[in-house]
Amino acid sequence: MELDPRYNLIHGANASGKTSVLEAIAYLGRGKSFRSAPPERLVRHGAGEFLLLGRVGRGGREMGVGVRNGRGGLEISVDGDRSGGVAELAELLPLQIVDPEVHNLVAGGPEQRRRYLDWIAFHVEPSFLQAWRRFRRALKQRNAALRDAAPPAELAGWDREFLDSAQLIHEVRGRCLALAEPVLRETAEQLLGGGIAFEYQQGWPADQELPDALAAGRERDLQLGTSRSGPQRADLRLSYDDRQARKLVSRGQQKLLACTLVVSATKVVQQHLRRPLLLLLDDPAAELDATSLARLMNAVGTLGAQVIATALEPDQPLFPTSPRRFHVEHGELRRLN
Repeated sequence: MELDPRYNLIHGANASGKTSVLEAIAYLGRGKSFRSAPPERLVRHGAGEFLLLGRVGRGGREMGVGVRNGRGGLEISVDGDRSGGVAELAELLPLQIVDPEVHNLVAGGPEQRRRYLDWIAFHVEPSFLQAWRRFRRALKQRNAALRDAAPPAELAGWDREFLDSAQLIHEVRGRCLALAEPVLRETAEQLLGGGIAFEYQQGWPADQELPDALAAGRERDLQLGTSRSGPQRADLRLSYDDRQARKLVSRGQQKLLACTLVVSATKVVQQHLRRPLLLLLDDPAAELDATSLARLMNAVGTLGAQVIATALEPDQPLFPTSPRRFHVEHGELRRLN
């Protein structure tokens, strides 16, 4: 599948395989399905694994990337090197996705909004990945110590590691949010015709330092066997038109607000990396009226990203110039121009 560096359109009837094409492309940048499908559901019936191969332009040259998954587990290759992991895929092929479930970035739980912030942090803060891994390890060990009712001295040791790494995560997220804030406001004006407000809730009481919150909640943590304070409980609270965004009645409004977040994150990371990202749009017209869709695609068009969109019809007016067109029918992909 030879893609245009700017605009690409995959069209076909419902259930023809359009989303599966996007899913395969996204797997090369994420090492997992954006539809949360387990590997066994992605393997062709009767086969033991699937293999995806692609080539990514980077620094003036092409690099090969491959992902194999199935009964043997996940295997990743970047330019022939099989020692890397999912982080290497994400660095090589940074991408964002707008799919029919994108509204859950607004309406869903805090975990999705934490992942949103952490995706920006991963690409703009070189130290973030190591800090995140250190924090996840400390959180896992502290929770295990809580469940086992470990001696106070052992728990205190994990408290120190937890606090050190948690502070790093908190600081990086704060810097990334400050970096994204003006872009978020500008994009909200462009897509929604009005401003949005957001508040970063750090994961412990705002009037307490984390060490104090951890100490105050230790007995409850011991009872529950889990850490109730820390950046693992953070959230990004969004408001639009003076209402909490999660409570917006219209799915279309929620989708447009979620698209504001996705487009803003793409723009911030592109500016930092100084190279175009990949943006996948699975049926962008769904749940949007003509005016909202036009606003979204205008914002997408000004990004300079490589875009791959799906649609039911080949003449869906999504792009400012004619895209490269592909047709999917019964799982078969065919280029039209």
